[in-house]
Amino acid sequence: MTVSLNEQEKTYLKSLIDRGQPLPIKYKSVLFSDAQDVELVWPGKTREVTNVVLPFQSIEQIDEPRAEKPDPQLGFSWDTVTGRQIGGWSNKLIWGDNKLVLSSLKNGPLRREIEEQGGIKLIYIDPPFDVGADFSFNIEIGEEMLTKEPSVLEEIAYRDTWGSGTESYLSMMYERLLLMRDLLRTDGSIYVHCDWRVNSLLRLIIDEIFGKEQFRTTLIWSYQTRHSSESYWNRKHDDLLFYTKGSSWTFNWNHPKVIQPLSEETIKKYRLHDEKGFYRLNGRFLKGSPIKGAKDVDPKWEKTQPQLVVRDYLRNGIPPNDVLAIPMENQSSNERTGYASQKPTALLEKLILASSNENDIVADFFSGSGTTLAVAERNNRKWIGCDLGRFAIHTSRKRLIGVQRELKVQGKPYRSFEILNLGKYERQYWVGINPNLPDEERQRQTLQREEHYLTLILEAYKSERLFQLPSFHGRKDSALVVVGPVDAPVSREQILEIVAACRQHHVVRVDVLGFEFEMGLVPYVRDEVRAQGVMMSLKYIPKDVFDRRAVERGQVTFYDVA
Repeated sequence: MTVSLNEQEKTYLKSLIDRGQPLPIKYKSVLFSDAQDVELVWPGKTREVTNVVLPFQSIEQIDEPRAEKPDPQLGFSWDTVTGRQIGGWSNKLIWGDNKLVLSSLKNGPLRREIEEQGGIKLIYIDPPFDVGADFSFNIEIGEEMLTKEPSVLEEIAYRDTWGSGTESYLSMMYERLLLMRDLLRTDGSIYVHCDWRVNSLLRLIIDEIFGKEQFRTTLIWSYQTRHSSESYWNRKHDDLLFYTKGSSWTFNWNHPKVIQPLSEETIKKYRLHDEKGFYRLNGRFLKGSPIKGAKDVDPKWEKTQPQLVVRDYLRNGIPPNDVLAIPMENQSSNERTGYASQKPTALLEKLILASSNENDIVADFFSGSGTTLAVAERNNRKWIGCDLGRFAIHTSRKRLIGVQRELKVQGKPYRSFEILNLGKYERQYWVGINPNLPDEERQRQTLQREEHYLTLILEAYKSERLFQLPSFHGRKDSALVVVGPVDAPVSREQILEIVAACRQHHVVRVDVLGFEFEMGLVPYVRDEVRAQGVMMSLKYIPKDVFDRRAVERGQVTFYDVA
C-alpha cells in the first residue's frame, strides 16, 4: 500500500514520533493497512488484554448426597456410601474479578478441562449499565434495612470501571469481551444484556470484536412494571445483543419452551381432519385412507400430488419472534433473592434452551444472584459462574444448593459444584504485585506495598507509626493499633495472636482496624478477649482512606463494628 502523504505531513508526523507524542487519529487509515472502515475510538483504547495466569484455589465443594444407583450416561458416578460425586465435571462458581478470572481460564490449566468437556457453548452476561452505579446495595435483615458497603476489591473495581466515565466502562467491557470471545467455542453464542444507556456503544464494540457479520439479532425483553411519573415514553424493555462466534450455532426452535405456540384461530384454520384422507408414511403425507398417527397438514397442499411436503404446524408452533414478553419474577416467588438486578428465570430458560444442548457448558461472568446458573443446572447444562461480590457468591451458593435438593427430590440428574477464588494472588495483583515475579522480588515488592498501605491507614486514623513492637503497627492516645490485611478479613487466629502480644507486652488497650472481619468476632471479642484483660475495639476501615483530599481534611471516620 502506498502512503499518500505530502512532505509537510511526513515532517509533522515524524516530529510527533520523535517527541513521543500520539499521532492524530485522522492518519490511522493512511498509515495502517489493516485499519477498519468504521471503528469506535476512545481515550486509552487498546486491543491488548491481560494474559496473567493466577492459580485457582478451591474454597468449598458442594454436592447433595444421593443414594440412587449411579447412571453412567451422566458422565460421572458417585460413591454409594457417601453419595458424593466421583470424577467428571464439577460446575464452577468463582469469586473474583472477571478480568483476572477470564484470563486465568483462557491461559491456565483449567482451560484444558473446559476443552475436554466440549468448550463453552453459550455465554450470557448482564453487565452493569447504570453508568456511575457502585457496588453498595440495601438488604433486609429482620425488620431493619441495612446498606452493604463495597469491599476494598469492589471499590478498586468500581474505580476501574467508572473512574473516567464512559471511556473506563468501554475499556472494561472491551477487554472482557475479547477474553470471552477467545474462550467461546467456534459454534458458540453470546447474549449481552443491556438497556438504552449503553446498547449503542456495546453494539459497536461487539461488532468490532466478533465481526458485524456475526450479529444475529437484538432481542427485546419486554416487561411490565409499575408506570413511572415520566412525562415521556415509559421505558419498559431491555435489549439482548445476540452474536455467534462462527457461521453455525445451536437454535432449538422446536423445543416446547422456545417456540411460539399457535393461536386457536390459526390451528382451526390449518386443521385438516382425518376424513380428508391424508396419512403419514415414511416421513411424508400420502393421500388415501387415514391410519393411526395421522397428522395435520396445511390444506393448501390438498390438491397437489399424492406425496405432500410435510408442514408440521400443529405439532411445533412457529419459531419465536425477537420480542420476549416475559414479566419480572413475582415478589412472592420462591425465585426472588432480593437482588436488585435479578432477571426472571423464564427469560434465561428461553435463551439457554434455544442456544445450547444438554451437557453443554453455559457461562455467566457477571452472575449476580445466579439465575443463569440455576436455570442451567435445572436443564442439565454444565456451568461456570463468576462475580466479584461476596454477597453475590453467598446468594448464588444458597440458591444452587436449593436447586440440587429440588432436583434430588424430582429424581433428576445434577452435578456437584465447587466455589473457587484467586485468593491472595488476586489481591497481590490489585495492589500492584506481579505474582509471576521471582520469589525474592515479589517479597521485596510486597514489603514495600505493605509499608505504604500501613502509612496510609495510620495517617487516616490519625495515629503515629510504631516500630518498637513488631506485633503492633501504631499508637493512638493510650491505645496501640493493629491494621488488618488489605487482602483478607481479620480472622479469629489473628485476634488470638494480638491478644498473646498484648499479654506479653502488658498492653491493655488495642484498636484493630480492618476492611472486613470474620463472622462471629464481635461476641468473641466482647466475651473472651475482655475476660483476659484486653480492651479491644474492632473498627472498619472506610473506603474514604483512598481519597487523599478526605484524609488531609480529616474527614475519614472509622466506625465500630456493630
